[in-house]
Amino acid sequence: MNTKEKNRRTSKRIGILCIVCLMIIAAVAVGTVLIHHKDMREVSSDLKVDENEQSTEMPEREQQVEDFLSNMTLEEKIYQMFIVTPEQLTGAENVTAAGERTKNSLKERPVGGIIYFSQNLVSADQTRTMLSNTQDYAKELQGLPLFLSVDEEGGSVTRVAGNPAFSAESVKPMAEVTSVEEAYECGNIIGGYLSDLGFNLDFAPDADVLTNSANTVIGNRSFGTDADVVTEYAAAYAKGLQANHVLSTFKHFPGHGATEADTHEGYAYTNKTLTELEQAELKPFAAAQQEGVDFVMAAHISVPNVTGDNTPCSLSETMIQILRENCGYDGIVITDAMNMGAIIRTYSASDAAVKAVSAGVDIILMPENLEEAYSGIYDAVQNGDLSEDRIDDAVRRILKAKM
Repeated sequence: MNTKEKNRRTSKRIGILCIVCLMIIAAVAVGTVLIHHKDMREVSSDLKVDENEQSTEMPEREQQVEDFLSNMTLEEKIYQMFIVTPEQLTGAENVTAAGERTKNSLKERPVGGIIYFSQNLVSADQTRTMLSNTQDYAKELQGLPLFLSVDEEGGSVTRVAGNPAFSAESVKPMAEVTSVEEAYECGNIIGGYLSDLGFNLDFAPDADVLTNSANTVIGNRSFGTDADVVTEYAAAYAKGLQANHVLSTFKHFPGHGATEADTHEGYAYTNKTLTELEQAELKPFAAAQQEGVDFVMAAHISVPNVTGDNTPCSLSETMIQILRENCGYDGIVITDAMNMGAIIRTYSASDAAVKAVSAGVDIILMPENLEEAYSGIYDAVQNGDLSEDRIDDAVRRILKAKM
């Protein structure tokens, strides 16, 4: 065989090998596509299963809420609508422990939650034990957890971090926060140490927009004067709390940053119209539902150019409807503390509680007198001034947050 013939045959063999290699590569590629397609179908199928599970989860949870609600007495439902101090609950002074007196008090008055202040919080171990015992009693007696709450904003409002015995990391005033990430970290730090102690509800962050330069009540507790910045930072802070299983609260609806006076002492108001409020103060509260905020606290300030009178917002059906309808908020609405001067100088504990619930509020915080406030609501239902449907509506929201 001559050299020319050999070269021809060699070229032919190389060509055949190339064709075979291409066929193998093509087969592998097709197989990979088919496998990938199969995997994607399996992933899609898994997602559909998850979606189905998710779609059935909410109705099941809602059914649990309805079942629990249907088995509650009127008395039990009304008591769930109160968050009180441990002293209000037990009648004792300066409560720093939870024993039989706390348990018996919860049996007689199965309130929805307890709020603790600096005098109740001595040390980390003492607080953990007190909260753990209290929660255990509630679950045993009511089959429900309590809202164990505190005002812990950072800055100057720190019941826990302000006490050196806790060694909790200090968080600076909100006015000094300069980014969404920093706001989240503030909530994350506070949520972390609150959760560790046993708290599950923080009355924070402050979502007030500082629109009145003469305001000293809120001051550096606010994220500032820009409504959009306040909204973003407050939402991030709330998510930081929630990452630690601590419920969040936007306060003080419709915006305490527009006032000068202090509702702790007495009457406070703003002359702004609804349109003016919507341009600034109401923006954070209008975002609360979308941002998943758990509570909104209604302030005792008056807005006569919106309501037509001096009724505090916490007792005003007009203002609560604005929160529900205009702002679209369907979470829990709680009053500011009802033992403040803006309330007790004008209303009895009974009248204030009835007016708040009638207005659409879900939880009464710290009534001046628990028994009078409870009896006022109970009697109002019995005589038809309040419907039991209104009570059920409030308790339904509370149960959803607890179950």
